[in-house]
Amino acid sequence: MTATTPARTGDAERGTLDKAADENFPVAPFFLPRVWRDDLMAVYGFARLVDDIGDGDLAPGGADARLLGVSPEEAENRLVLLDAFEADLGRVFDGTPHHPLLRRLQLTVRRRDLAPAPFLGLIAANRQDQLVKRYETYDDLLAYCELSANPVGRLVLAVTGTSTPERIRLSDAICTALQIVEHLQDVAEDLGRDRIYLPAVDMKRFHVQEADLARKTAGASVRALVAYEAQRARDLLNEGAPLVGSVHGRLKLLLAGFVAGGRAAIAAIAAAEYDVLPGPPKPGKGRLLREVGVTLRGEG
Repeated sequence: MTATTPARTGDAERGTLDKAADENFPVAPFFLPRVWRDDLMAVYGFARLVDDIGDGDLAPGGADARLLGVSPEEAENRLVLLDAFEADLGRVFDGTPHHPLLRRLQLTVRRRDLAPAPFLGLIAANRQDQLVKRYETYDDLLAYCELSANPVGRLVLAVTGTSTPERIRLSDAICTALQIVEHLQDVAEDLGRDRIYLPAVDMKRFHVQEADLARKTAGASVRALVAYEAQRARDLLNEGAPLVGSVHGRLKLLLAGFVAGGRAAIAAIAAAEYDVLPGPPKPGKGRLLREVGVTLRGEG
């Protein structure tokens, strides 16, 4: 091991965690207790890293592959990396993980007595991304969100000690909505990865061809399709919003931020007249704060 290895390891860890600032929702805001922030960032670090593996967005240089014990020859093979990542996740529960983000996660898992299932779900979603590039129906997409998004909300509830069956149901609705919103923002980026998360049945209904999604700006049919899917996400957020009123204190503000982040992102998509092809429409801080206020008052 060279003297520069720890620095490279630290850079890989920080580079992943720094992406929290780009999310549609607050990951671990300052107003939470320090121990909650630490645990939520540990969960975020896992979720962000597994997504980066699945999307081929790891930092250049192969540091993450080396940390996971993957040879340079296989460092670009996402399925091999995901297998190695799952093996390292196993060490979180019964040994000493190799990757620093998983060593960080191990402290949270032990402190909160977290189960492997939500983490395995996130890995399974990214495996699916390597094999499934199109979704025929909305129900197919919901099944994907059950793996790719809902585990995150369940982990937030577990970390904060507030899990109940009803809260999990409401959280699932919010998380699925946030995933759909992200898909709408990233239509062009996903197409560049040969992925389409707009259900094929809906594309046919709105007379949208794949070639229409590759244009620089969206035509009327694509805008109508995006508006339709955005309404579905809005309805899911409204369905899950009672979760905010079921808790108190700083957790209530955090969960309001999740709902508000989704609503503000939908508002940004609407403000762009549902033309998501030039790039992801992003809400400003003012809109986000207004949505937080509306959500806390239970007006939306």
